[in-house]
Amino acid sequence: MFKQNQLHCVPRLVRCFASKPASKPQNVTLAAVGESIAAKGFLRPHKPYAPPPNAGDIVRSLASTLKLSGDQHKFGDLKNKFKFLSACQQEFNHSVPNSQIHEMETISDVIEFYQRSVDTTVPLDALKRADLPENLHIQYEYVRFNPETDTKFNGKTAFPKSSTLVTGLKYRKKYDGHEAKRSWP
Repeated sequence: MFKQNQLHCVPRLVRCFASKPASKPQNVTLAAVGESIAAKGFLRPHKPYAPPPNAGDIVRSLASTLKLSGDQHKFGDLKNKFKFLSACQQEFNHSVPNSQIHEMETISDVIEFYQRSVDTTVPLDALKRADLPENLHIQYEYVRFNPETDTKFNGKTAFPKSSTLVTGLKYRKKYDGHEAKRSWP
């Protein structure tokens, strides 16, 4: 690592590799976190969740049983917050992820969380349910070349020296592999 007095000698290196400390946004909402997670990818370890139509009323009744009043009530004590969130988890069978617990500052934040559904379908499976235009077709089950079963070109391939290997355990039963014959070892 560079010493402080050596940094002025290599300003280009410092500019390229030094990173500024990340500034945290002050008003992060649950919607922004959801959009961030949706943009990062799929196959997240979440269980699917469909909120009941009266989720807000259920959360409010749980808050009143714990003597928490008003939707803008802030959790002052961590014990009360823990009791309230664990009661909500037992009622809805859906818990707040650890990464979002610090964002639950008021009862309205918890209501907003429990009113949002969680969809865990993979984007390719979501396309199966979507209405696609007539000129767009997605082939969900791909076709693998095998000279013994190919009838379209009488077993001739465009890549005579390349093999079609099936390496996954899941797809070995579904697709046959083909090892191309070589003229030299």
